Amino acid sequence: MSALGLAAVLSGCGVGGGDSSDVTLTLVAADYGNGAADSSKKYWADLVERYESDHPDVDVDVSVYSWNDVDRKVKEMVDAGNPPDMAQIGAYADYASQGLLHRVGDLLSIPVQADFLSQLSEAGEVNSVQYGMPFAASTRLLFYNKSLFAEAGLTPPETWDELVECAEALKADGVKFPYALPLGPEEAQAETLQWLLSGDGGYTDIGGTYGIDSTENVETLSWLRDELVGKGLTGPVAPGELDRAKAFEAFAAGDVGMLNGHPSLMEMARKKGVKYGMVPIPGAEGETPSALGVADWMMAFEKNGHRDEIGDFLDFVYSEENVLDFSREYDLLPVTNSASRAMAASGQDKEIKPFLDQLPLSEQYPVGKTSWAAVNAEIKRKIGKAVEPGGSPAGVLGALQAAAVREDSAG
Repeated sequence: MSALGLAAVLSGCGVGGGDSSDVTLTLVAADYGNGAADSSKKYWADLVERYESDHPDVDVDVSVYSWNDVDRKVKEMVDAGNPPDMAQIGAYADYASQGLLHRVGDLLSIPVQADFLSQLSEAGEVNSVQYGMPFAASTRLLFYNKSLFAEAGLTPPETWDELVECAEALKADGVKFPYALPLGPEEAQAETLQWLLSGDGGYTDIGGTYGIDSTENVETLSWLRDELVGKGLTGPVAPGELDRAKAFEAFAAGDVGMLNGHPSLMEMARKKGVKYGMVPIPGAEGETPSALGVADWMMAFEKNGHRDEIGDFLDFVYSEENVLDFSREYDLLPVTNSASRAMAASGQDKEIKPFLDQLPLSEQYPVGKTSWAAVNAEIKRKIGKAVEPGGSPAGVLGALQAAAVREDSAG
């Protein structure tokens, strides 16, 4: 699954292409849609048509795959010695560490490279060199069901204690999931990091070293175990078995009082007629100082050459118009300063502005670590056990820290 967690169901399908050009560029991209009607295939087809009309000597052949398949597809191509010219997927660091990627500074024009949001550019670096280009971003807010809150006479929580009080009142009213806590394997790393940040912790310390088993993190998960899960406030599905997609579906069905959500949940709820509100994530003592930020990545492989053509095409991809179009189509946040300013100033984007406001101060996954892919997989597999009644947050986090240190050393 992607860091954004936007699963889709399309299998691969090529768009663009032709027979008469001097150079054909290949791009493997992820699908952010939920079916044929809003597939990313349409976005890329329009973009490629406009680019090729001004560049008759270049064809761009785009293959779009679901998030269930796209990372594996690129890995298979790389392992077979036939990487695409470009890939838009969930992580880049493994390929950068193998020396397979172009440096971003060798591809993009200076104005385009400088337009990336600074914290996303830094997240795209390995050993202080940028190889990953952010492609789409999101942050998190606490979503709440306005109708359920009104019936219970509640106001949105600002602290953990207030969140528990709200959840207890919702449970008393028969709400199925007072607070949905998706720590299932689909996207447990996101829900976990958001809670760790709320407790003034995180996956790494200020120097970038893994600190998964920090005192703050143990205290946060112990609180979740005792105050939410242990009190039966997270619903009938054990958090370790509840996936993010299922939690979002339950919210859109009116069965969830509160949960952490990204912008795509807005459209899901609207389509089902659920009245929702959004507020900053509650923290232990007040609003969380840093929200979770997630980015997906574009990268360019060196093997086939075509550096100049790739760079020119990516300059077009990252134009303000195209970044805005993609962000608006899929309820995502732009990754460039120019598009962010345009969105912040536009009345049509006012609902997404609270997410946009959080992005500059958001905390990213440690995607620049080549160990992150393996650590991420371990978190997804194990973290749910930490909050089970009788579970050991210190034991689970300690095991994850040991695994992270081993992976980091191996990398």
